[in-house]
Amino acid sequence: MRTIQRRHVLRTIALATTALTVGAVAGFHSEAAAQNRKSVKIGYAISKTGGNAGGAGITTLPNYQLWVKDVNDAGGLEMPDGKKLPLEIVEYDDRSSAEEVVRATERLATQDKVDFMLVPWGTGFNLAVAPLYDRFGYPQLAVSAVTDKAPDFVKRWKNSFWMLGGGHDYAGALAAIVSGAKAAGTVNGKVAMISVADGFGIDLVTAARPAFKEKGIEVVYDKTYPAGTSDFSPMINEAKSSGADAFVAFSYPPETFALTQQAQVASFSPKILYLGVGTGFPIYGKNNGENATGIMSLGGIDPSNTMNADYRKRHEAVTGVAPDYWGSVITYASLQMLQEAIKRKGLDKAAVSAELASGTFQTVLGETKFENNQLRQLWWTGQWQNGQFVGVMPSDRPGASKAVLPRGEWKKK
Repeated sequence: MRTIQRRHVLRTIALATTALTVGAVAGFHSEAAAQNRKSVKIGYAISKTGGNAGGAGITTLPNYQLWVKDVNDAGGLEMPDGKKLPLEIVEYDDRSSAEEVVRATERLATQDKVDFMLVPWGTGFNLAVAPLYDRFGYPQLAVSAVTDKAPDFVKRWKNSFWMLGGGHDYAGALAAIVSGAKAAGTVNGKVAMISVADGFGIDLVTAARPAFKEKGIEVVYDKTYPAGTSDFSPMINEAKSSGADAFVAFSYPPETFALTQQAQVASFSPKILYLGVGTGFPIYGKNNGENATGIMSLGGIDPSNTMNADYRKRHEAVTGVAPDYWGSVITYASLQMLQEAIKRKGLDKAAVSAELASGTFQTVLGETKFENNQLRQLWWTGQWQNGQFVGVMPSDRPGASKAVLPRGEWKKK
């Protein structure tokens, strides 16, 4: 409630200063000013500490660092006239606090007066800052945000772009997999499901319930838990005794890792095991070794995509960490799109947003284009196979791997 009240206060303050701010920013970004400037100021608030730091530190921040290095090593951002301007970075730690990410975003816009902002990590945080991005005219390339309400948000915040799809996309793909396995006699068609009680978990589980019902899948256990939960043994034991041989958790990284370890301790080895954010982290595969094989989650990659493979090698070489198998490459692609839109339109934020909405871009994903401000060519389900987290749904998409079910029993370490 305090966060909501804080956002109402911010909205009131912003409304009172809109005319002054817009005039100042417009003057600052005039062509004349651009001719004399020495750099382009980029700002972002990111979770460097707190509960979100693990996800932000894998998916988002390394890609920001890689992109800044790539741009500056090339002489800077290229403008329409061919001039290149180096990037100047303003960074804040939002400390995994929704109130702090809102404060930092307002600071970037009104005090630091950055030219463009890069988004925070997580669905909830992208929703928290969306009104401010819209108020101050910044394009919002919301990469690490899963929401079925993206079409509505695009109408409300016309400069927002949603790049990870919605809960119905992922839930529908998962339901199709369980249904197919049931038809093949691999599973009994009963699912035990848990979900984190925040924007991500709510969106996914709200979509999953009708998706399973439509496919004739029985949800025999459905439990929501608060973010920050660390002891899942009661839920695991209840799921184990529910009769389900498919277990689904719409979880965040700390919970995903905890669930994996605690399921092994409890000897809970469902034939289908689907976990949330963090499953596609390289460290997840490294920590679990053979026990990762067969586990499913959101995302995945086409291992035969050479552009993605080259990006992965460069990412690790520059940042010292491997990218994840879901949002990392999309994050970097979003930055390439922003870079190219600036090259075409300069530092006019409205013109850049319009170009992002209508243009076609060459990125590490290949040819990339928004559909109604949304990215739709995505992997909805992935699975650990042969040491990689590969895309298995849509199954008819070029580069898709075939899902392997049932997954095996836990192997003793």
